[in-house]
Amino acid sequence: MTENRRRVAVTGMGIICPVGNDPDQVWASILNKRCGIRTIEGLDLQGYKVSLAGLVRDEDIQTDFSKRELKFNDRFVRMARIAARQAMVMSGFVPEQPEEFGVLIASGIGGLSTIEKNHDTLQQRGPGRISPYFIPMSLINLAAGQVAIDVNAQGTVQAVVTACAASTNAIGEAFHRIRDGYETAILAGGCEAPVTALGVAGFQSMKALHTENDPDRASIPFDEERSGFVMAEGAAVLLLEEYDHARNRGAEILAEVVGYGTTCDAFHITAPHPEGKGARRAMEKALEDAGLEPDQVDCINAHGTSTRLNDAAEMLAVQRVFTGHMPYMSSTKSYTGHMLGASGAAESVICIESMQHNLVPTTLNTRHTDSGTRCRIVTGNHQPASLNYVMNNSFGFGGHNASLIFARGDRNADL
Repeated sequence: MTENRRRVAVTGMGIICPVGNDPDQVWASILNKRCGIRTIEGLDLQGYKVSLAGLVRDEDIQTDFSKRELKFNDRFVRMARIAARQAMVMSGFVPEQPEEFGVLIASGIGGLSTIEKNHDTLQQRGPGRISPYFIPMSLINLAAGQVAIDVNAQGTVQAVVTACAASTNAIGEAFHRIRDGYETAILAGGCEAPVTALGVAGFQSMKALHTENDPDRASIPFDEERSGFVMAEGAAVLLLEEYDHARNRGAEILAEVVGYGTTCDAFHITAPHPEGKGARRAMEKALEDAGLEPDQVDCINAHGTSTRLNDAAEMLAVQRVFTGHMPYMSSTKSYTGHMLGASGAAESVICIESMQHNLVPTTLNTRHTDSGTRCRIVTGNHQPASLNYVMNNSFGFGGHNASLIFARGDRNADL
């Protein structure tokens, strides 16, 4: 790292997802190998091949919202607000200079349920009955905008939209903005609520989803029997803060963001490059950004979606980056399913918990990994390990690739 770059700490985390409604609950679910995938309820699935998803219970996203907020905030926005609130409380951060406080909250799809509902209204009752809140409820950037109102953030407020890489990109871009002096603190993460009739039908038509009925054999990243991903919903947000600012106010440093790399395959709108070229370069750029050698990375939280093509390309990319020392690797989508644009942020929370507990989560329910791979994929039991640097990978439709590297929060403060 160059001398004029500021260090960036993580001082707060928030998450709501299929395996828990805050970081402690999520980590407890992982420790106890609890899977959040279950049968979809509340949708008429007649004619559908898909029956499973990673779901957040309705009652868990109604906490502390007025009836008006429940009516005029789409589900993805409500979850973002919950996660952001948790991160603020954990961090204890108070924006004394709101113009130096920003929000970068990503989503891959945005207010899909609002779009569906208003389309039905248009067809059944005509244009005069469309809600005046339809557009602001469905826009992807309204999650960031609403959170900014909640926390009085008057710096940059943006929504990153790079499909399943979105929230990893949001955290990475926030990291660089704070590092380079644009803001002092930024809430960064992602949210997604795609489990709707149209969302499920769309991904099903792409033949991207797992179509069997056993939750324990549905999301099985890197397993030879994998057959598609499981859609999921949720939100996660990190409070990133300039390191010295956090130290001076006595905040706990949960972790430090030290590297970020992002690339594009420029190959296919949905399929990854078969040789993982873009994924490899994203990891290499993150290592370069962090000033690290590959053998310093202890663990990778893989994108690991449980699709044939993605998992194979990612394993190949990892093998080409880590030619000597091979870090442990696991995919926590085996617990949550695939939260699309929120996945990277949720997995960043899990990466930080992993470092704090020196434990690599097992890839739940994965039994037999692809033959011939050199990747050290953790299966069966969790893997105790000294974790100083953890990499988080996210790849998305459109060829988007993003990698983050986190360092322990208790490293030498005077580095």
